[in-house]
Order: sequence, then C-alpha cells, then structure tokens
Amino acid sequence: MTRFIAEVSSNHHRSIERALEFVDAAANAGCSAVKFQLFKLDQLFAPEILEKSAKHRERKDWELPQEYLPELAKRCSEKGIEFGCTPFYLDAVEELRPFVDFYKVASYELLWDDLLAACAQTGKSVMLSTGMATLPEIQHAVSVLKSNGCANPLLFHCTSAYPTPYAEANLAAIETLRNATGCEIGWSDHTVEPAVLNRAINRWGATTIEFHIDLDGKGEEYSAGHCWLPEQIARVIKDVRKGYVADGSGVKEPVPSELPDREWRADPSDGLRPLKSIRSSWQP
Repeated sequence: MTRFIAEVSSNHHRSIERALEFVDAAANAGCSAVKFQLFKLDQLFAPEILEKSAKHRERKDWELPQEYLPELAKRCSEKGIEFGCTPFYLDAVEELRPFVDFYKVASYELLWDDLLAACAQTGKSVMLSTGMATLPEIQHAVSVLKSNGCANPLLFHCTSAYPTPYAEANLAAIETLRNATGCEIGWSDHTVEPAVLNRAINRWGATTIEFHIDLDGKGEEYSAGHCWLPEQIARVIKDVRKGYVADGSGVKEPVPSELPDREWRADPSDGLRPLKSIRSSWQP
C-alpha cells in the first residue's frame, strides 16, 4: 500500500501548538508519517549570501526549535504515524537520532557525502530526494548511503521547482531510477495535482508519496503554490485506497453482486433471456 508523508517544511510558524496540529492533520488525512526540517540559518547558507540578502536572513524565522522534537515525536506515536525530519547540518543528525523514525536528505544536500554518511551510520531508514541531480550524482549518493550501512535507501524522484508545472514532472524517471539503482522509488510532489499523484502510483509504481502540507493557507510557504491543504490530500489518499479495495482477489468467478443476474443470461438454445430453467416459475 502506498505510503503518504506530509512535509510540514517551514509552515509551523515556530509554534509548538501549530506544529502539533500538523501531526494531527496528517494522521487524520490518512498519512503514514509527518516530516519536519531541522536547520540553523548560519549553517544553511554561506556568510557571503547572508550578508548580501535580507530575503535569506529572514528565514531565521523559519527555523524549527530543537526543543519541539520530543513533543512532536510523542504526538506522532500517540497518533500511530512515523516522525521524520530532514537534517541540514551535521550535528542535526545526532540531535534527531533519539526522536525520529527516519531521516530525509533534501535534493539540495544530495552532493554532501558527509551528511549522507552520517545519516546512514545511525542505522535508521534514510530517504533521499533527487531533484536537479544527474543519474551519476544519484548513483554516487546511493553508493555513499549503502557503504555506510543503509542497505535499502528510498529515493524520491522530484522536480525541484516550487511549484512544479505538471508537464515537467517527468514521472517516467521513476522507472529510470529504479532500474539504475535497484532502490525503492517514490515521488516527492510539488505540483498539487491529484492526477500526477495517481499517475506516479498507478502507472510508475511509486511506493511512497511525499507532499508539502499547510493547515490553512497561512503558512510561510503556502503562497508559493506547492502546498496541499489537508482536505485536498485526504481526498487523494481516500481515492487511492479505494483503488486497492477494487483490485479484488484476481479469481475470475461471479462476485456476490452479480449472482442475481446469472439466471437472466440468454439461454443458449434460443438466445432469449432468461434461462429456460426459470421462465415458467418466474413472477414479477
């Protein structure tokens, strides 16, 4: 069954109450996990960039306070979903270790071998987004993860544009990545298009869907256009799971809802309905 992971990103407003609401919303929508990001601005951007760019300096207000981690992990446990986080500096890997069920490495950090190795060496599950990367870069990152103890990393195909035009989703690359790496492949969505998620799952076999979520359209990143609202993603998850029920057993035989009509098939002797065996006894 396809897993859905809700990515809170920086929509939490540095409020523990709001952050916990995201956990609840993800669980209520049918998600398997919720994911946050742990970064410190001065360890995310080079000082030359921060000195020149007020826009980048403002992201200080997007940081997730480290003291929220125990409460978030506890709420996830209570709701029966996994807690994941993306580390953006090396010490974050150890800071997260007591709390997270999995690490997720972002596309922008795919080239950073030391971060990949640190996550893999914890023995926890590691997921890696592959937006913007070439196939050789991805294969190298996978080799770093595997050589440091992560035998089965999950890769996300994604397009690192926020939002992503659906025509640039390039979902066929899911199969390319699967064949080239032997890894499990998911889709990290920035399109907010139900058809794209359904295509990723039903045509290309994405086993996990990650998506950005906002509670109410007031999150820091919502205006960019790549975040789903809870009610939007809940409908998609419900529809996907209806499809699993529709698969059935695969045995070709009459199902219960068909049984009343079996005797109303054309009799092979004269081609008329219903079968001769019930014509004389049938009453309207």
